[in-house]
Amino acid sequence: MATDKTPLLKWKFPEPLLAGHLVKRYNRFLAEVKLDSGKTVVAHCVNTGRMEGIAMPGLRVWVSHENRPERRLKYTWQIVEVGDTLIGANTARPNMLVEELLRNRALPGFKKWKEMRREYKINAHSRCDFWLREGRREHFIEVKNCHLVYPDRRGYFPDSVSTRATKHLHELAELVEGGHRASVIFVVQHAEAKSIRPSDAHDPDMAAAARRAAAAGVRFRAVRVVTTPSEVTIERMIPVDLKEYKLTRINKWRTANRALAPAWFTVRRSD
Repeated sequence: MATDKTPLLKWKFPEPLLAGHLVKRYNRFLAEVKLDSGKTVVAHCVNTGRMEGIAMPGLRVWVSHENRPERRLKYTWQIVEVGDTLIGANTARPNMLVEELLRNRALPGFKKWKEMRREYKINAHSRCDFWLREGRREHFIEVKNCHLVYPDRRGYFPDSVSTRATKHLHELAELVEGGHRASVIFVVQHAEAKSIRPSDAHDPDMAAAARRAAAAGVRFRAVRVVTTPSEVTIERMIPVDLKEYKLTRINKWRTANRALAPAWFTVRRSD
Protein backbone atom coordinates (compact mmCIF):
# COMPACT_ATOMS: atom_id res chain seq x y z
CA MET A 1 0.00 0.00 0.00
CA ALA A 2 1.38 3.39 -1.04
CA THR A 3 2.06 6.05 1.58
CA ASP A 4 3.26 9.63 1.19
CA LYS A 5 6.79 8.23 0.95
CA THR A 6 5.98 5.28 -1.31
CA PRO A 7 5.33 6.30 -4.93
CA LEU A 8 2.26 5.00 -6.71
CA LEU A 9 4.24 4.25 -9.87
CA LYS A 10 7.66 4.65 -11.48
CA TRP A 11 8.27 4.65 -15.24
CA LYS A 12 11.69 4.88 -16.88
CA PHE A 13 12.45 6.55 -20.19
CA PRO A 14 13.52 3.82 -22.65
CA GLU A 15 16.47 5.91 -23.86
CA PRO A 16 18.46 8.71 -22.17
CA LEU A 17 17.03 12.18 -22.80
CA LEU A 18 19.11 14.86 -24.52
CA ALA A 19 19.64 18.16 -22.71
CA GLY A 20 19.68 21.61 -24.25
CA HIS A 21 18.03 25.02 -24.17
CA LEU A 22 14.79 26.18 -25.75
CA VAL A 23 15.37 28.60 -28.62
CA LYS A 24 11.66 29.15 -29.18
CA ARG A 25 8.32 27.39 -29.48
CA TYR A 26 6.71 28.17 -32.82
CA ASN A 27 3.65 27.30 -34.89
CA ARG A 28 2.23 25.72 -31.72
CA PHE A 29 3.53 22.17 -32.12
CA LEU A 30 7.20 22.84 -32.86
CA ALA A 31 10.06 23.63 -30.50
CA GLU A 32 13.51 24.67 -31.64
CA VAL A 33 16.11 23.38 -29.19
CA LYS A 34 19.87 23.88 -29.10
CA LEU A 35 21.32 20.71 -27.62
CA ASP A 36 24.34 20.69 -25.36
CA SER A 37 26.21 19.00 -28.20
CA GLY A 38 25.86 22.22 -30.19
CA LYS A 39 23.33 20.77 -32.64
CA THR A 40 20.04 22.64 -33.12
CA VAL A 41 16.97 20.42 -33.63
CA VAL A 42 13.24 20.84 -34.10
CA ALA A 43 11.24 18.82 -31.58
CA HIS A 44 7.57 17.94 -31.51
CA CYS A 45 5.77 19.98 -28.84
CA VAL A 46 3.01 17.67 -27.56
CA ASN A 47 0.90 20.40 -26.03
CA THR A 48 -2.08 22.19 -27.52
CA GLY A 49 -2.28 24.85 -24.79
CA ARG A 50 -0.53 28.09 -23.96
CA MET A 51 2.19 26.39 -21.85
CA GLU A 52 2.08 29.41 -19.57
CA GLY A 53 5.30 29.89 -17.67
CA ILE A 54 7.24 27.07 -19.33
CA ALA A 55 7.82 28.19 -22.93
CA MET A 56 10.25 31.05 -22.40
CA PRO A 57 13.28 31.07 -24.73
CA GLY A 58 16.47 30.11 -22.93
CA LEU A 59 14.95 27.63 -20.49
CA ARG A 60 16.76 24.35 -19.88
CA VAL A 61 14.90 21.50 -21.61
CA TRP A 62 15.23 17.78 -22.35
CA VAL A 63 14.07 15.98 -25.48
CA SER A 64 13.74 12.34 -26.45
CA HIS A 65 15.05 10.98 -29.74
CA GLU A 66 13.34 8.35 -31.89
CA ASN A 67 14.80 7.35 -35.23
CA ARG A 68 11.73 5.60 -36.63
CA PRO A 69 11.44 6.08 -40.42
CA GLU A 70 7.76 7.07 -40.26
CA ARG A 71 8.41 10.00 -37.92
CA ARG A 72 8.91 13.37 -39.58
CA LEU A 73 10.20 14.91 -36.34
CA LYS A 74 12.76 12.68 -34.63
CA TYR A 75 12.68 14.58 -31.32
CA THR A 76 9.97 15.18 -28.71
CA TRP A 77 10.05 17.83 -25.98
CA GLN A 78 9.72 16.02 -22.64
CA ILE A 79 10.92 18.23 -19.75
CA VAL A 80 11.50 21.89 -18.97
CA GLU A 81 13.32 23.37 -15.98
CA VAL A 82 11.90 26.52 -14.38
CA GLY A 83 13.92 27.77 -11.42
CA ASP A 84 14.99 24.59 -9.67
CA THR A 85 11.94 22.55 -10.69
CA LEU A 86 11.69 20.04 -13.53
CA ILE A 87 8.24 20.06 -15.16
CA GLY A 88 6.79 17.51 -17.56
CA ALA A 89 6.03 19.16 -20.91
CA ASN A 90 4.57 16.18 -22.79
CA THR A 91 0.76 16.15 -22.50
CA ALA A 92 0.55 12.65 -23.99
CA ARG A 93 2.34 11.28 -20.91
CA PRO A 94 -0.59 11.57 -18.43
CA ASN A 95 -2.82 9.10 -20.30
CA MET A 96 -0.02 6.56 -20.44
CA LEU A 97 0.66 7.00 -16.73
CA VAL A 98 -3.00 6.66 -15.76
CA GLU A 99 -3.28 3.53 -17.87
CA GLU A 100 -0.33 2.04 -15.96
CA LEU A 101 -1.92 3.04 -12.66
CA LEU A 102 -5.20 1.39 -13.63
CA ARG A 103 -3.61 -1.78 -14.98
CA ASN A 104 -1.51 -2.13 -11.82
CA ARG A 105 -4.55 -1.30 -9.66
CA ALA A 106 -2.35 1.24 -7.93
CA LEU A 107 -4.79 4.17 -7.76
CA PRO A 108 -7.03 4.25 -4.68
CA GLY A 109 -10.70 4.10 -5.66
CA PHE A 110 -9.98 2.63 -9.10
CA LYS A 111 -8.96 -0.92 -8.29
CA LYS A 112 -12.09 -3.08 -8.53
CA TRP A 113 -12.69 -3.09 -12.26
CA LYS A 114 -13.36 -6.18 -14.38
CA GLU A 115 -12.77 -4.72 -17.84
CA MET A 116 -10.96 -1.67 -19.19
CA ARG A 117 -10.93 0.08 -22.55
CA ARG A 118 -9.18 3.16 -23.89
CA GLU A 119 -10.76 5.88 -26.05
CA TYR A 120 -14.24 4.57 -25.28
CA LYS A 121 -17.07 5.96 -27.41
CA ILE A 122 -19.64 7.83 -25.31
CA ASN A 123 -21.81 9.04 -28.19
CA ALA A 124 -21.57 9.85 -31.87
CA HIS A 125 -19.29 12.82 -31.19
CA SER A 126 -17.25 12.03 -28.08
CA ARG A 127 -14.96 9.50 -26.48
CA CYS A 128 -13.66 9.31 -22.94
CA ASP A 129 -10.06 8.44 -22.14
CA PHE A 130 -10.86 5.26 -20.19
CA TRP A 131 -13.88 3.10 -19.53
CA LEU A 132 -14.10 0.56 -16.72
CA ARG A 133 -16.67 -2.09 -16.00
CA GLU A 134 -17.11 -2.47 -12.26
CA GLY A 135 -19.53 -5.31 -11.70
CA ARG A 136 -22.78 -4.09 -13.26
CA ARG A 137 -21.70 -0.46 -13.30
CA GLU A 138 -19.79 1.47 -15.92
CA HIS A 139 -17.15 4.01 -14.97
CA PHE A 140 -16.12 6.75 -17.42
CA ILE A 141 -12.78 8.52 -16.86
CA GLU A 142 -11.27 11.68 -18.33
CA VAL A 143 -7.57 12.49 -17.82
CA LYS A 144 -6.38 16.10 -17.76
CA ASN A 145 -2.79 17.33 -17.76
CA CYS A 146 -1.68 20.23 -15.55
CA HIS A 147 1.72 21.93 -15.53
CA LEU A 148 0.82 25.41 -14.27
CA VAL A 149 1.66 25.92 -10.60
CA TYR A 150 1.67 29.42 -9.12
CA PRO A 151 3.62 30.64 -6.05
CA ASP A 152 0.76 29.47 -3.80
CA ARG A 153 1.85 25.93 -4.82
CA ARG A 154 -1.56 25.17 -6.30
CA GLY A 155 -1.94 23.76 -9.78
CA TYR A 156 -4.37 25.54 -12.10
CA PHE A 157 -6.17 23.91 -15.03
CA PRO A 158 -6.45 24.90 -17.80
CA ASP A 159 -3.89 27.58 -18.65
CA SER A 160 -6.05 28.82 -21.54
CA VAL A 161 -9.67 28.46 -22.65
CA SER A 162 -10.58 24.78 -23.17
CA THR A 163 -14.02 24.33 -24.70
CA ARG A 164 -13.15 20.64 -25.09
CA ALA A 165 -12.67 20.20 -21.33
CA THR A 166 -15.95 22.01 -20.63
CA LYS A 167 -17.75 19.72 -23.08
CA HIS A 168 -16.25 16.64 -21.41
CA LEU A 169 -17.43 17.80 -17.99
CA HIS A 170 -20.99 18.30 -19.21
CA GLU A 171 -20.95 14.81 -20.73
CA LEU A 172 -19.60 13.20 -17.56
CA ALA A 173 -22.30 14.89 -15.49
CA GLU A 174 -24.96 13.52 -17.86
CA LEU A 175 -23.49 10.02 -17.53
CA VAL A 176 -23.66 10.21 -13.74
CA GLU A 177 -27.24 11.43 -13.91
CA GLY A 178 -27.93 8.36 -16.06
CA GLY A 179 -26.76 6.04 -13.28
CA HIS A 180 -23.10 5.54 -14.22
CA ARG A 181 -19.89 6.52 -12.44
CA ALA A 182 -17.60 9.21 -13.84
CA SER A 183 -14.26 10.66 -12.76
CA VAL A 184 -11.74 13.29 -13.79
CA ILE A 185 -8.11 12.51 -12.99
CA PHE A 186 -5.71 15.45 -13.08
CA VAL A 187 -2.08 14.54 -13.67
CA VAL A 188 -0.02 17.42 -12.28
CA GLN A 189 3.45 17.25 -13.82
CA HIS A 190 5.02 19.60 -11.30
CA ALA A 191 6.85 18.51 -8.14
CA GLU A 192 5.88 21.60 -6.12
CA ALA A 193 2.09 21.24 -6.43
CA LYS A 194 0.27 20.67 -3.14
CA SER A 195 -3.24 20.73 -4.68
CA ILE A 196 -5.06 21.68 -7.88
CA ARG A 197 -7.92 24.03 -8.75
CA PRO A 198 -10.02 24.69 -11.85
CA SER A 199 -8.76 28.02 -13.18
CA ASP A 200 -11.40 30.73 -13.02
CA ALA A 201 -8.80 33.17 -14.34
CA HIS A 202 -8.10 31.27 -17.55
CA ASP A 203 -11.46 29.61 -18.27
CA PRO A 204 -14.37 30.56 -15.97
CA ASP A 205 -16.81 28.46 -18.04
CA MET A 206 -14.72 25.34 -17.48
CA ALA A 207 -14.35 26.10 -13.77
CA ALA A 208 -18.11 26.52 -13.42
CA ALA A 209 -18.67 23.27 -15.35
CA ALA A 210 -16.30 21.46 -12.98
CA ARG A 211 -18.27 22.62 -9.94
CA ARG A 212 -21.58 21.65 -11.55
CA ALA A 213 -20.17 18.24 -12.49
CA ALA A 214 -18.97 17.65 -8.93
CA ALA A 215 -22.41 18.61 -7.61
CA ALA A 216 -23.93 16.06 -10.03
CA GLY A 217 -21.65 13.32 -8.63
CA VAL A 218 -18.58 13.37 -10.89
CA ARG A 219 -15.49 12.56 -8.82
CA PHE A 220 -12.33 14.64 -9.12
CA ARG A 221 -8.93 13.16 -8.25
CA ALA A 222 -5.35 14.30 -8.83
CA VAL A 223 -1.88 12.79 -8.75
CA ARG A 224 1.45 14.61 -8.53
CA VAL A 225 4.19 13.61 -10.93
CA VAL A 226 7.93 14.20 -10.59
CA THR A 227 9.88 13.98 -13.85
CA THR A 228 13.65 13.62 -14.21
CA PRO A 229 15.77 12.93 -17.31
CA SER A 230 15.79 9.24 -16.39
CA GLU A 231 12.32 8.47 -15.02
CA VAL A 232 8.81 9.63 -14.23
CA THR A 233 7.45 9.06 -10.73
CA ILE A 234 3.82 9.36 -9.69
CA GLU A 235 4.45 10.39 -6.12
CA ARG A 236 1.03 10.49 -4.55
CA MET A 237 -2.52 11.79 -4.75
CA ILE A 238 -3.09 15.47 -3.96
CA PRO A 239 -6.36 17.32 -3.17
CA VAL A 240 -8.63 18.84 -5.80
CA ASP A 241 -10.04 22.14 -4.51
CA LEU A 242 -13.30 23.06 -6.24
CA LYS A 243 -14.26 25.98 -4.00
CA GLU A 244 -14.53 29.47 -5.50
CA TYR A 245 -11.65 31.85 -4.76
CA LYS A 246 -10.49 35.43 -5.27
CA LEU A 247 -8.57 36.18 -8.46
CA THR A 248 -6.46 39.18 -7.43
CA ARG A 249 -3.18 37.29 -6.92
CA ILE A 250 -3.89 34.81 -9.71
CA ASN A 251 -4.37 37.56 -12.29
CA LYS A 252 -1.10 39.23 -11.23
CA TRP A 253 0.83 35.98 -11.63
CA ARG A 254 -0.85 35.28 -14.95
CA THR A 255 0.00 38.74 -16.30
CA ALA A 256 3.62 38.39 -15.17
CA ASN A 257 3.95 35.01 -16.90
CA ARG A 258 2.46 36.26 -20.15
CA ALA A 259 4.88 39.19 -20.21
CA LEU A 260 7.81 36.75 -20.32
CA ALA A 261 6.93 35.12 -23.66
CA PRO A 262 4.04 34.53 -26.06
CA ALA A 263 2.37 31.13 -26.13
CA TRP A 264 4.30 30.50 -29.33
CA PHE A 265 5.99 32.41 -32.12
CA THR A 266 4.35 32.34 -35.54
CA VAL A 267 6.68 31.39 -38.37
CA ARG A 268 5.43 31.61 -41.94
CA ARG A 269 6.71 28.91 -44.23
CA SER A 270 8.36 30.02 -47.45
CA ASP A 271 6.91 27.07 -49.32
